[in-house]
Amino acid sequence: MNELINVVVQKTGLSQEDAQKAAVAVMDFLKTKLPGPIASHIDGFLAGGTQGTIGALESEAGELLKGKLGGLFGQSS
Repeated sequence: MNELINVVVQKTGLSQEDAQKAAVAVMDFLKTKLPGPIASHIDGFLAGGTQGTIGALESEAGELLKGKLGGLFGQSS
């Protein structure tokens, strides 16, 4: 999360405190818009716990897409 906050500070010129508020607001927004299995990994990913998180995200995203595409072509998931 600190990396994201630092990028926001660098790109926008916001203070560290305002950048943190912006980052939290964006994270909260994304959690409401992404499918539950993917949204549940946002905090861990931004906390730097990427080991295993990327694989889990890829797997869950793949299953989600497979289910959606299967439904599109008349297959059950």
